[in-house]
Amino acid sequence: MAQPTLVVEDLRTWFYTKSGIVKAVDGVSFAVEPGKVMGLVGESGSGKSVTGFSIMGLVDPPGRVAGGRILFHGTDLASLSEEQMRAVRGKRIAMIFQDPMMTLNPVLRVDTQMIEAVQAHEAVSREEARRRARDALGQVGIPSPDERLAAYPHQFSGGMRQRVAIAIALLNRVELIIADEPTTALDVTIQGQILFEMQRLARETRTALVWITHDLSVVASLADEICVMYAGRIVERGTIDEVLDRPAHPYTAGLIGSVPSRNRRGSPLQQIPGVMPSLLSLPKGCAFRSRCARADAACGEDPPEIGFGGLQRARCVHPLVPAAAA
Repeated sequence: MAQPTLVVEDLRTWFYTKSGIVKAVDGVSFAVEPGKVMGLVGESGSGKSVTGFSIMGLVDPPGRVAGGRILFHGTDLASLSEEQMRAVRGKRIAMIFQDPMMTLNPVLRVDTQMIEAVQAHEAVSREEARRRARDALGQVGIPSPDERLAAYPHQFSGGMRQRVAIAIALLNRVELIIADEPTTALDVTIQGQILFEMQRLARETRTALVWITHDLSVVASLADEICVMYAGRIVERGTIDEVLDRPAHPYTAGLIGSVPSRNRRGSPLQQIPGVMPSLLSLPKGCAFRSRCARADAACGEDPPEIGFGGLQRARCVHPLVPAAAA
């Protein structure tokens, strides 16, 4: 087994507000190996995006990493200074945002932005940086890359702008990419093309990829492993086949049941009742118990993580499948 590119251990990212402490990420742990794709799934407010920003060192006040470790090839990113983190960010770790215009400057040509991204980390000539930019555009499937380098972001469609953002992430041959719902705003055809390209690039370049999304159908076709987040914690983890074929946590089953399926044509979609509790005042024990049909008094205590065979683990007192033998 290859050594993991990224190991997150007991990560806690809290926001210190006037109303109290918002525990957006509270004890999250996972690992990603080279060339593998980890899907981080959950509804809005579950903490998945804050997890990605924490890895990148992009959490702004009043938020901060309150505890845990973020090990990138053994180096704890949480302990680095801002100057040290800038040397890593963009050169060895990159992030793709949901809105490509968060990456692209609307008043600069694409070649200017991509060349600057290369020269900020390496002492190469402008010609060499431009060549790498052209190759990166071709790598993500943009036709006529030489011509498109001279264009401005507004001259690209939404899908093409996202491809440019992905190309910028690949410019410096990074070892880890954090992708924060980069295909949410794209149509299904373009989304499928980008998912295929990202999966291929991860395997060919041995780049570790953390794909953050609320869409289970996306990770089903892309990821190798999946972590399901709820109220700042990972409630279930395992391989794609283990978790999607045999979910152990009721929340995971609820997410799967709310996705349209050809196998249930004409049947109403399942719904998860209620809303996620406020992170300012999380109830003691399992945060999902107020929405769970299986909840009882035992759910008032923090549930332990139980194994179900293979890599599958879940935090639930009343799992949907039997636990593996000790």
